[in-house]
Amino acid sequence: MISDQVILITGGTGSFGQKMTEILCRQWRPRKVIIYSRDEYKQFTMRKRLEAHAATLRFFLGDVRDRNRLYRALDGVDIVVHAAALKQVPALEYNPIEAVRTNIHGAENLIDAAIDRGVKKVVALSTDKAVYPVNLYGSTKMVSDRLFLSANAYVGAKHTRFSVVRYGNVIGSRGSVLPFFRSLLNRGDDRLPVTDLRMTRFWITREDSAAMVIKAIERGRGAEIFVPKIPSFKIIDMVKALSKTAQAVEVGIREGEKLHEFLITEEEARTTYDYGDHYVVYPQFKWWNLDSHFIPDGTRVGGDFCYASHTNDQWLGVDDIRRCLAELGDDSDG
Repeated sequence: MISDQVILITGGTGSFGQKMTEILCRQWRPRKVIIYSRDEYKQFTMRKRLEAHAATLRFFLGDVRDRNRLYRALDGVDIVVHAAALKQVPALEYNPIEAVRTNIHGAENLIDAAIDRGVKKVVALSTDKAVYPVNLYGSTKMVSDRLFLSANAYVGAKHTRFSVVRYGNVIGSRGSVLPFFRSLLNRGDDRLPVTDLRMTRFWITREDSAAMVIKAIERGRGAEIFVPKIPSFKIIDMVKALSKTAQAVEVGIREGEKLHEFLITEEEARTTYDYGDHYVVYPQFKWWNLDSHFIPDGTRVGGDFCYASHTNDQWLGVDDIRRCLAELGDDSDG
C-alpha cells in the first residue's frame, strides 16, 4: 500500500512529520515523500538532516489555510497524512479564530482538495483532547475529526477514503512535559512544577505513533478511528524517574487542562473492536455501517468500556519510565 506511492505530509516539519518521514524513507520505498509546511527554515534543516534521502524527498511551502496551494500540492499524490495543526492550548484560547482557521477550515480545504485531486487515502492525526473537549484546541480538533470521518459520505464517484488516528501527547515532542522537565533540571532547578499530583497520561513515542499511522494507511477503509494500545504513567513518577533528588511541587491545574486523558468514550464503545495492539472505533453513521462496509475481525469491547489513562490496565512505574527514557535517548525536541 505504501511502496511506490506518492505520500504528502501536512505539517511535515513538526515532531511527528520528521519521524514519519524518517521511517518511510528507512523502512518503505515510497516513490516520493512531499513535506508540506509553512516554515522555510525548518524545511531547510530537515532537508540537510535527511540528505541521504534527497532523491525521495520534496519540500513544498504552503499552509493548509490556502486552498489553491493545496490543490497544486496534491497533484499526483496517492496518500496524505494530515499532521498540520495549531496545538498550544493557552495560545489558542487567546487567539481562537486562528485555531478555527487552521484546524477546522484547513481540514475542510484538505478534504476538498484530496477528493478533487483523486487522492486514495487520507489519515488525519487527532488527539485525546478531542474527546470530551474542555478547551478550544480540543473543540476544533473534535470538529476536524468529524469533518474527516463524514467526508467519506460525499466523495461521490471518487474513491478517496478518510480515516483518523487518535492518541495522546507524544513523549519528547515539542511542548510536552519531558523536554520541559529536562530543561529545568539542566539549569539546576530541583523543584519541578506539577499541576496536580494525581495527574496521569498515556505514553507513546514518535516511533509508535508513526507505526499506528502506517497501520491505518494499510487497514483503513474509511471513517474509522484508530487508537493504539499504550501504557499509562503518573506525572509524579516521571519526576521521580528523571531525578532522585528533585521535588515535585503542585502548582494547580491550568485552564483547559484535564486530570486524565481519554481516548475512547463509553458512547464510542458500542462500535469499538479490539485488535490486540490497537482498537478501531467504527463509524455509527447509517450511511456507512458495519454490515455494508466492514467485516470486523477483532473482538468487540464491552458496552461500558472506556479507554482512559487512569483506568488503563497497562502502567509504567518509575523503573519502567527510566528504562523507556534510556531507550528514547535524545529523540526529543527538548
